Amino acid sequence: MIQSQTGEDILLQVRNLRMYFPVTSGNLFQKRVGDIKAVDDVSFFVKRGETLGLVGESGSGKTTVARCVLKLNEATGGDVIFEGQMLGNLSAKGMRLVRRRMQIIFQDPYGSLNPRMTCGDIIGEPLVVHKLTNGKGEYRDKVADLLEVVGLNPYMADRYPHEFSGGQRQRIGLARALASDPSFIVCDEPVSALDVSIQAQVINLLEELQEKFNLTYLFIAHDLSVVRHISDRVAVMYLGHIVEIASREELYENPLHPYTKALLSAIPIPDPVVESKRKYTVLAGEVPSPMNPPQGCVFHTRCPMVIEECKEEIPELRQVAKDHWVACIRTEGYADNA
Repeated sequence: MIQSQTGEDILLQVRNLRMYFPVTSGNLFQKRVGDIKAVDDVSFFVKRGETLGLVGESGSGKTTVARCVLKLNEATGGDVIFEGQMLGNLSAKGMRLVRRRMQIIFQDPYGSLNPRMTCGDIIGEPLVVHKLTNGKGEYRDKVADLLEVVGLNPYMADRYPHEFSGGQRQRIGLARALASDPSFIVCDEPVSALDVSIQAQVINLLEELQEKFNLTYLFIAHDLSVVRHISDRVAVMYLGHIVEIASREELYENPLHPYTKALLSAIPIPDPVVESKRKYTVLAGEVPSPMNPPQGCVFHTRCPMVIEECKEEIPELRQVAKDHWVACIRTEGYADNA
């Protein structure tokens, strides 16, 4: 498994994170009948200044991981260490101070902005909450600066969200995230609701801001071509588990887990000749229920490489090369040679 990382370059460390949602039955007297294991024993780290891409099917637990990292959900178990602080040990007041350094850009640019607030008030709210400005003049100047940083005109501060396009709304959400001077931003599928041309603009803006402000991103997405463009390393999730983590080049050139191979084979290639000759990995069956996950490897019910051992043993996330971990029994031979 991924061991604890130390050093100044590690900004975020997640160890054995679990998030179980209780399932109850009964109208009057609620009885707990099970748990939805949304996240189950997830470990990873994010280096300062890098982008870690988190990919997987819908329902794999990507957003739940992000919400637990930000403590928007109280995790069932595990540790989250941010800038050397164990977040589980912090008081409400201590967590409030940490939240200034951790922000999120939500997936839906239409639902994440308060329709009753102006653009300026939305962006300026973190400045008020964290008391980052002195006086109305400094407040207005800071809001204007943030609008310019994300490519919007300062005169737009008095407009309401319904007066903006989807791409402009996502820029407002980004400006709001930047207002508190964070070091870490969760990008929860920030471009999935946007047109392709607008997606490219937002992705380029994220990269420019990362370089300018030394930001660290946890970038959640379905589009693997976008992830390849923006990420330094990529983690692949399936049914609440991380099944593979590697550098961008290593993952796309040498995927080892069968699920990663299936995801990558689904990326369209804009060359009809190459596209006609490529081999696709088609997964059989459906994703199992997180309330009743399979025994052993959670992927074995759909895996084309399954053996009997897969049905009995939960594979560890093993290091098979530098910056490359994989949780698959069939690849344990690689780990012996790492």
